Amino acid sequence: MNALRGLTLSLAFALGTGLAHATEGGGSAYPRGVENYLVGAVPPPGFYVLGYGNAYSADRLNDQDGNQIPVPGFKVQAAVAAVRTIWSTPYQALGGNIVFHGIAPLVDLKVSAAGASQHKTGLGDVTLGIGLATHYSQQFHTALGLDFVLPTGGYDKTNLANIGRNYVTVQPLYALSWIDPKGFNGDLKFTFNFNRRNKDTDYRSGNEVFVDYSAGWGLGNGWTLGVGGHLWRQLTSDENAGADVADSKVSAFGIGPSIKYDNGQGWFITAKLQKETAVRNSTQGTALWLKTSIPF
Repeated sequence: MNALRGLTLSLAFALGTGLAHATEGGGSAYPRGVENYLVGAVPPPGFYVLGYGNAYSADRLNDQDGNQIPVPGFKVQAAVAAVRTIWSTPYQALGGNIVFHGIAPLVDLKVSAAGASQHKTGLGDVTLGIGLATHYSQQFHTALGLDFVLPTGGYDKTNLANIGRNYVTVQPLYALSWIDPKGFNGDLKFTFNFNRRNKDTDYRSGNEVFVDYSAGWGLGNGWTLGVGGHLWRQLTSDENAGADVADSKVSAFGIGPSIKYDNGQGWFITAKLQKETAVRNSTQGTALWLKTSIPF
């Protein structure tokens, strides 16, 4: 759903760079840094629509030691618009209400390197999931869930850029939010990626963990100002034809300013600009994220 959701970066293999030894193409089925304020605060029973927007740009490719790989003319530009539908049901379990959701991303991706370039647009990989939302107080909320990322996006192993990963990813997740219109606001979301094998390449990306975070202060007038970002760590090595791939783990950290406006009547918008650093075996760039509720 982000600029890297479908980014397999076949150029990493074609150019023989260190990224051939990373999660396949150096990307992920999870849109790193996607979430912001209110991530753990699932709305009360009803049907809801959220909109996500992302613009990502990178002109740096890092190896397993975090050093830049000198690829002439390397650049990644992507824009994503995604619709997330949520059915927060009235049915209870373990003190919370059961929730179903789906995410459909539209991706516009351009990759350039070494005099070659490719531009792809279309539907990315769709996410379907089930969760349990618990509200302990007006301030403290949590969400426990299980998502499935499906290989619906376009993919060809000979492409320079792909907007699909070509394999299923199972994502257990846990999120929590503390909300105070006139005080501290804090959010964390932990997402684990268990990646299946890409049948076209016989390659299996290692398992990963992502932490989306935000911290800010409510000004009492609907606005919250603070910082947000993400942490990405690959937990296990990749496998190529059943054998472990050495030096294949990806990691990254992102941070930047983050804001929220909530009108107190069900409409809100969040925005953050995060710059990536300490990146290993992937692209290093800057991402703008927007999230809003869509009243209807």
